[in-house]
Amino acid sequence: MSKICIVFDRLRLEEKLLQKEAKDLGNETSVLDAKITQINTDSKKSDFDFGDVVLERCVSYFRGLHFTACLEFLDVPVINKFDVANNCGNKLFMSLLLKKNNIPTPKTYFSFSKDGAMENVDRVGFPLVIKPVIGSWGRGVMQIKDKDTLDAIIEIRELTDGPHDRIYYLQELINRPPRDIRVISIGGRAIAAMYRKSDGGFKTNIALGAEPELCEITSEMEDLVEKASKAMGGGILGVDLMEDEKRGLLVHEVNNTVEFKGLVKVAKKNIPKEMIEFAVNSIRK
Repeated sequence: MSKICIVFDRLRLEEKLLQKEAKDLGNETSVLDAKITQINTDSKKSDFDFGDVVLERCVSYFRGLHFTACLEFLDVPVINKFDVANNCGNKLFMSLLLKKNNIPTPKTYFSFSKDGAMENVDRVGFPLVIKPVIGSWGRGVMQIKDKDTLDAIIEIRELTDGPHDRIYYLQELINRPPRDIRVISIGGRAIAAMYRKSDGGFKTNIALGAEPELCEITSEMEDLVEKASKAMGGGILGVDLMEDEKRGLLVHEVNNTVEFKGLVKVAKKNIPKEMIEFAVNSIRK
């Protein structure tokens, strides 16, 4: 029997399902709220009850990333590792790794000032998609169809002036059906997949109301998911694919603390069970 600790900052359905499956498999579990946990440079692993392995499930990217750094400082086995969380959490880092590993991905343009962004758009042309380098649930993802839209976005970023507002991540608009594909990858294996269909807009996030539909996993998907997982550093990931009309499947995003409440509704496999088994097996190696 193993003890699995689930670290969270908002206890969602996913964490409850993971806890249930861990218990059903005969493991001891605990849940730990990262928001009220204190760690310092003199802390030791024995000061806490992290069990044999931690599943880091924070909604907040920054909270989860820094908490993971502390866990690794304490030599606590954690899924996913810090490097994986860092690679997936920043879209610029992620896109560079996908391209470097010869994984088909949308062409993406990086600028580091408003003037650089405007020059990039002048050269490339409309339409484009702009995304914050850090963010989830489709927040801040917008189509840029004309100069007025671009000017408005730049004006807002100049006003908010957060450190990541100065990094402009511009991506080609893919000619695809009104859907994308989310694949759950565990240890590089494609476990389950769904189509996420939009309701008329171009965003397909389940958090924004997109409807899940079972997607049969093809050998092409398996290959892409395995390569994308390896590029990010492995672990438990959500790999998002788009069906380009001419180029076929493209990997446009890889997610770290992946949500799966939509996919469990249609998946044939027991996703939280697969995750728990992977976590337990990781500490036996």
